[in-house]
Amino acid sequence: MTETHHTSASDPWAEIRPYQDDEVAEVLARLAHDAELLDALTRYRLPRLSRFMPRLSRVLASIAIRREVRGVTGVHDFQMRIASYMQRMIRTSTDTFEVAGLESLDPDRAYLFIGNHRDISLDPAFVNYALYLAGRDTVRIAIGDNLLKKPYVNDLMRLNKSFIVPRSARGKRAMLAAYQNLSAYIRHSILEDNHSIWMAQREGRAKNGIDRTDPAIIKMLTMARRGRERQASIGEAIAELRLVPVSISYEYDPCDLQKARELHAMQTSGNYEKSEFEDISSIVAGITGHKGRVQLTFGTPLAADFDDPEAVAAEIDRQVLAGYHLFPSHFLALEALGEAPDLLDLSEVSDADRARFQARLQTVPDDLREFWLAQYANPVLHKAGRCR
Repeated sequence: MTETHHTSASDPWAEIRPYQDDEVAEVLARLAHDAELLDALTRYRLPRLSRFMPRLSRVLASIAIRREVRGVTGVHDFQMRIASYMQRMIRTSTDTFEVAGLESLDPDRAYLFIGNHRDISLDPAFVNYALYLAGRDTVRIAIGDNLLKKPYVNDLMRLNKSFIVPRSARGKRAMLAAYQNLSAYIRHSILEDNHSIWMAQREGRAKNGIDRTDPAIIKMLTMARRGRERQASIGEAIAELRLVPVSISYEYDPCDLQKARELHAMQTSGNYEKSEFEDISSIVAGITGHKGRVQLTFGTPLAADFDDPEAVAAEIDRQVLAGYHLFPSHFLALEALGEAPDLLDLSEVSDADRARFQARLQTVPDDLREFWLAQYANPVLHKAGRCR
């Protein structure tokens, strides 16, 4: 079981914060003996052995984990091990990775990065990789507790500097208290620890390709400052957090088919039931699947001239859209849908781009095609202010 740290005055965020260096050894030892993690690893890496000799495959996985983390004594060591995998993943699953705008941000200041959300783990991972390449410290990552039902997932995420966003608290009062605590932690991280944070602009991925900020997130972010100082405006509370919109654009989304299936189910039957391991398989698919070209754009910090959460959300949306890079896949999807011909720009589309797009489209079942195409076409429409 995951160890619970009891919240105290000296550590008020023990239940939600990332693990600290002095906790790493104990967590790694726990992970090396976690039956569920060992089973999950062997299912992916040793499928036949895990089926016929589960006990042996678990032993081998446990040995592999201990060998992999030998010499890891703190969070930085753990992240450096991840960085080598990240480099391999980028080499094998992306054609190019480009970063814009980071050079305009002070390397010695913490920022609150709020990004569009397309992939459960890769969006913040690419932000971290860009920071790592620039010689800057990595971010603390906001992750919903709905993704942390398994103790080993909770442990792995918190080792990788994730902190927990409460989504399952019962009752209005409990939710309010949880969000106030979260708001205080985020403010403390930026202002006291000088440690940057990444969080998504809304709960859940944008499965239809339309990126929009939820104003409720802005309200939560301002709770801590306004709780201390009733007179503080929304703008002041946001400006002190040095909020920077971040936009990530993938030429291809490894989870596009699964997203289309979910959207189709929602439209035809009004609901969609996730399978037990769906989130974890989405994470694996996102990491290993082909993404083509990827562009990450950092915006500029928001000033204090905002009167309400909706105005802040609108400025984040404006910067995310402005920084979002349109690839050939986006225009080819718009062409295939036969919509907005005046927005079609095929000047950068090569024969190879078209062949790759068609090959991918061929794998999409007919009943999911429209949903699949819309994910790629919608960013073009959204940039032009024509989103449905």
